[in-house]
Amino acid sequence: MNKRVVVTGGAGFLGSHVVEKFRAMGSEVLVPRLEDYDLRRRHNIEMMLYKMQPEIVVHLAAKVGGIGANQANPGSFFYDNAVMGVELIDAAYRYGVEKFVQVGTVCAYPSNPPIPFKEDDLWNGYPEPTNAPYGISKRMLLEMLQAYRKQYGFNGVYLLPVNLYGPGDNFDLQTSHVVPALIRKALEAKTKGAASMSVWGTGNAYREFLYVKDAAEAIYLATEKYNSPEPVNIGTGNEISMRKLVEHINKVVGFEGSIDWDTSRPDGSARRCLDVSRAVSAFGFRARTSLEEGIKKTVEWYVTNPHSDI
Repeated sequence: MNKRVVVTGGAGFLGSHVVEKFRAMGSEVLVPRLEDYDLRRRHNIEMMLYKMQPEIVVHLAAKVGGIGANQANPGSFFYDNAVMGVELIDAAYRYGVEKFVQVGTVCAYPSNPPIPFKEDDLWNGYPEPTNAPYGISKRMLLEMLQAYRKQYGFNGVYLLPVNLYGPGDNFDLQTSHVVPALIRKALEAKTKGAASMSVWGTGNAYREFLYVKDAAEAIYLATEKYNSPEPVNIGTGNEISMRKLVEHINKVVGFEGSIDWDTSRPDGSARRCLDVSRAVSAFGFRARTSLEEGIKKTVEWYVTNPHSDI
């Protein structure tokens, strides 16, 4: 795809893999840096669009984190994500951007929709309370894109990826998502020779996980081929219990101690599993990396990464 593409958040976890994929496919990719462009400020967005002159904007920049970070920062999680998206969409339309790709979140779904989650169920309830401000801030951007398409003919598409993991993830235990947090905990417990490891929740919740390079492939395919207003789930369509996930990570890491489930901490939603049939039919995306293979690659990256503190 020979296009000039701006990827917001392109220096981040998912963004770095998306930039790599687009460049490999022939696109000119530009990444606005936070120190140069605070995307919560309209004048910064307009300056970025004027200087970079993108044909396509892929909006990945977000304030993100796990349950703990969401509970500690509900106001900033709502404001930062909402205002970035609203201002970017409007400015991109007014500057004549050909296409806007908004990457949303599975947290936008109601707390307990039918399994598997179907895109048509997105508005049928309130999100899981532990991350509702984040989920609602992202959900509202779908409505904005559809409204701008209807009124102005603006080509905006909306993707709903499930929980991501992989090389380059955030392993800070205060802000990380579940897979990197569990990998770090298991490695630290093994290194210290600990007899046990504490994990939040009951272990009974189910989650679906997508390897980050597969997510980047999906975003590229949607950017190249998808031009419709309906949101599209991005995932594997397979779920695993948290108990099984912990067991698998510990096996890969080599930690043989027991697990202390901290039931005073929340599980979050009981289940999260996506219906991915629309992504298959709309632009031919199917995840290629198994959870087993992906976790192995992620552990290997973290252990060998020069910034690892293990």
